[in-house]
Amino acid sequence: MMPHFAPADQPATLRRLDTSSAVTLVHLSATFEDLQTVLRCCERLVTALTPGEDPPDDLLIEAVWTTALLSYGRCFSYGRAGATLTETDLAATNLKGDLTNWHKVLLKLQDHYTSRTTNPREVFSIGLAQGQDGAANGIAITSARQPLVEDLAVRQTGAVALALSDMVSARITALQPNIFAEYKDTPRSELDKLPLFDVSNTPERDLL
Repeated sequence: MMPHFAPADQPATLRRLDTSSAVTLVHLSATFEDLQTVLRCCERLVTALTPGEDPPDDLLIEAVWTTALLSYGRCFSYGRAGATLTETDLAATNLKGDLTNWHKVLLKLQDHYTSRTTNPREVFSIGLAQGQDGAANGIAITSARQPLVEDLAVRQTGAVALALSDMVSARITALQPNIFAEYKDTPRSELDKLPLFDVSNTPERDLL
């Protein structure tokens, strides 16, 4: 994803592009990174859910699964420049199964795990305890623990993320030379008018 320059080709300067195609490439790059994060999360979850001597680490599993859901959801909401993924893209992956329904499930799960008002792990209830004589003798707090994500759900999500990653990567590969062609023959006097990157303070991911 990141440009790799040979020593002789190291750029003397980098200039920021803000054309519609450049913005699209930014969104595609962000989407690709999020899909890669989903894949990494799913790999970690498969390992974490594998039966062993110790019980699964529910805190780790929830944290990683939540990250996967957030990353997946963002892939369908980046900007308005035509770079976001849509349900139509799901069908184009040619994966088997009801992908649209699973997609909607994942988005609902994202809302569930990121709720600011509802505990996603347990449902609590309060009851009045009665003694043998029927008289009230205390208050009982009960809870029902939500089950951990299942291995099958993780693998299915990973398969979708992998297929979408390949799709987005192909779009990035096709778009980069088109953007370069727009500026390849531009006179230096015009290029110098483009805003400069402050390379010393610019995160590597901005150097696209």
